[in-house]
Amino acid sequence: MELPADGHVHSEWSWDALQGSMEGTCRRAVELGLPAVTFTEHVDLTPFRAGSLTESFAPLVADGVLTAPRLDVAGYLASVERCRDRFPDLRVRTGMEVGQPHRHAAELAGLLAEGAVDRVLGSLHCLPDGDVSAEPFTLMVDRLAGDVFREYLAEIPRMVAGSEAFEVLAHLDYPVRSWPQDGPPFDPRDFEDELRQALRAVAAGGRALEINTTLPLHDTVLGWWVDEGGERVTFGSDAHEPEKVGSGLAAAAARARAHGFRPDTRPEAPWFRT
Repeated sequence: MELPADGHVHSEWSWDALQGSMEGTCRRAVELGLPAVTFTEHVDLTPFRAGSLTESFAPLVADGVLTAPRLDVAGYLASVERCRDRFPDLRVRTGMEVGQPHRHAAELAGLLAEGAVDRVLGSLHCLPDGDVSAEPFTLMVDRLAGDVFREYLAEIPRMVAGSEAFEVLAHLDYPVRSWPQDGPPFDPRDFEDELRQALRAVAAGGRALEINTTLPLHDTVLGWWVDEGGERVTFGSDAHEPEKVGSGLAAAAARARAHGFRPDTRPEAPWFRT
């Protein structure tokens, strides 16, 4: 089966992609036969408690709070053009992955004004935590994972209502990546009402839902997306290094087909319900 486009990829232009390489990712994508890749580089405008990231990103941390550097839009777009010239058979698309877009409307508008991009992913990477913010993996150190996940899901409708800037909601299940290994395993049915409410808001807002393969979206949740009126999906490996591009896309595409989604005539476009 032909692989879908990888719509969520990072390169050296993302502050946390320490092993990233746009050229290396494109080369690997061609080897795999991917029709397109979208480099959705990180735009993280919310300072957050660094937690376990402190050692790896020490220059970005002050008083325990990590402030991500601003995306170099001009340098990034120039790199994309070089890769388009070098890999003419691969559709190399531009994008941004924006954390908490509803909290940073003015700053985001300024970035987007520096150069048009093909896709903007909306991501909820952190939640308010006292006077600052924190990622789920940090919050779960002192709080129950289920409580953090419910707070996360409750924020999704506010994010959709508060920002028109993003087309796709990325990794709806992001906190599950940090789920404690010493307790009960994650079961989406424990959060059905909250997940359905979040999915309903995304669908009503006209956004696509990403099937992120870093942690494969639970098939039950994909079924609820359909139930709640979801009409489009995209696929993303969330690769931060070349070797990970395209990972899990074949299985994700098969599951999307099983739920009635089909590819557009443009391989880089979201799949839609028929």
